[in-house]
Amino acid sequence: MTDSDEALRLSAEEKALIRALRPAMAALMRAFDEDLRRAQGLSHTEYITLMFLSEASERTIRLSDLAELVQQSASALGRTVRRLETEGLVAREQSAQDARSFNAVLTDAGLTRLHEAEAVHVASVRRHLFDHLEGVDLARLATAFQHITATG
Repeated sequence: MTDSDEALRLSAEEKALIRALRPAMAALMRAFDEDLRRAQGLSHTEYITLMFLSEASERTIRLSDLAELVQQSASALGRTVRRLETEGLVAREQSAQDARSFNAVLTDAGLTRLHEAEAVHVASVRRHLFDHLEGVDLARLATAFQHITATG
């Protein structure tokens, strides 16, 4: 077998990782979602929407930018924001910079709700993810995922 033949094949470890990746990510998202729904009545997507808004300048993000951060289509994010609006956690307002765009704004009630849900989220992430990564260099793993995201 030549070097070029080997370059066309995955090692057993590489195959195992590829085969485990998608089901693991799906299981993680399901577990995070179930824990938050059961304890706080929030989906994981709603939680991370509130989280990104809390980190934004003036707790405001253009809806199209928020959709990208949350990894949702514009229509799916619209449904998420409408649910959060109904609960008074987020407000939607027209952008001052572009009359065609709308922003999502985290309300004081939304910030309070995020803080209430934070302990549940942290416990869920520790139990379902970090407890299984003992001995893994988390900084290197995070950097690798950031590179994958940037080039994908």
